[in-house]
Amino acid sequence: MRPRKPDSSVAVIDIGSNSVRLVVYEALERSLVSVFNEKASCGLGREVQSTGLLASDAITKALTSLRRFHALCKVMKISRVHAIATAACRDATNGADFIAQAERICGVTIEILPGPQEAYLAALGVVSSVHKPNGIVGDLGGGSLELTDVRNHRVGRGITLPLGSLALQDASKKSLKRANSIVKAALADATPLKAGKGRTFYAIGGTWRALARLHIIQSGYPLRVMHGYSIPAADALDFVRRLRRLVASDMLADIEVVAEARQPLLTYAALVLEHIIRIAKPKAIVFSTYGVREGLLYSMLPATDRSRDGLICAAQTLNGLLSRSACHAEELIEWTDRLFRTLKLKETEDDRRLRHTACLLSDIGWRIHPDYRSEQTLSLIMNGNFVSIDHQGRAFVALSVYYRYAGLSEANAPSPVVSELVTSPMDESARILGAAFRVAHLISAAQPGVLSATQFKSSGRKLTLVFEHRLVDLVADRVGGRFKQLARLVGRSGSIVLR
Repeated sequence: MRPRKPDSSVAVIDIGSNSVRLVVYEALERSLVSVFNEKASCGLGREVQSTGLLASDAITKALTSLRRFHALCKVMKISRVHAIATAACRDATNGADFIAQAERICGVTIEILPGPQEAYLAALGVVSSVHKPNGIVGDLGGGSLELTDVRNHRVGRGITLPLGSLALQDASKKSLKRANSIVKAALADATPLKAGKGRTFYAIGGTWRALARLHIIQSGYPLRVMHGYSIPAADALDFVRRLRRLVASDMLADIEVVAEARQPLLTYAALVLEHIIRIAKPKAIVFSTYGVREGLLYSMLPATDRSRDGLICAAQTLNGLLSRSACHAEELIEWTDRLFRTLKLKETEDDRRLRHTACLLSDIGWRIHPDYRSEQTLSLIMNGNFVSIDHQGRAFVALSVYYRYAGLSEANAPSPVVSELVTSPMDESARILGAAFRVAHLISAAQPGVLSATQFKSSGRKLTLVFEHRLVDLVADRVGGRFKQLARLVGRSGSIVLR
């Protein structure tokens, strides 16, 4: 980890209806990196619907956790602490008294978020972490469900409904039949859902993530990264129906992967998602690990920072931390830009941003033992803390860098587990990009100021790499061999000349 600048870290204390959590981020920046994350399952909202009160034992647990969180912030020397509370505290008649006690412990003002504000911040969490989102954001907590329409950076007016898993369990008196009627009635006039047909539903919240975790395991999906995990809506509908039956009959396999406190809530979360899919008719369910906390911090950034690409920012950070020369990676972007223009290779805007991301990450494995660079960098990128990229995009970037280290021999083919996430054309593009990296890094030794002295020329089926005369001593048979390999991948013959 890079040394933390004094006073750079920022913490968020999130007092939710089900759990109380402290998350410490390395800095308030476009690409958030959490350095500490702890939650305590307190169940503050488990009786609010029936009694109107936060349960006394839950208050005791929450205050105890907040004392620890305050002590941790002092130990970690966190000067900026933001604290928020959601549905349980705003709905309970003793919520204000609890917050007053909590503020004395934490030493900061705790903002009780109104429902629409909670919906807005949850939507901002998705805006900050999904590339060009288009759909309905649903944030399912313990006490409430927030629904908000998002299109790129535009956030619609959100609504809040008392359909959180704990609230639904309480209001229905643990009757699934009664819970079904409550959900059906509450969602019947949910305005945001009416515009959901054929779009994406972005699911936020710990219990929905637990559903996704079960789906990943039961489907044998090769990647365990939760953010960006996508399920076609028809498959998700079938899964939640089956899940409700299995939970009801206590026959669910792999239940141990779900936190014990969340297990009783699974069926309520599944019920809400089932009704949402039926009403909104989305094309896919995409799970987001970014929500209210991240949306809150995103809202504090200057407009210029909010407009930056979260994926590129994360890749630039990792490039600066792990590459031999951060400047070289930026030059590599320009070098591959010239290569792709010369070859007239077709790219979409998203293809280009993935290529640029791969350039930024192309040298992050240099400290690893040579025998393991390809495997370790593949794993690092596949499982890295990246946002604004889907799982297929992760696989493409990871494969591009993998081929840069492993070479293009069939004997060094990557694991089928990764390859199955991309299409054949994407794998071929990753091979071309990896071959280009092998040429570029061999020429320059990953040092800046070299690649800019080379140019590409194309004539018919011939591709030429032109070196400025001052680089004559860098030209060697090995460089020529790798360039010819790259040229063959794009259907050309390759040669090197001096200018």
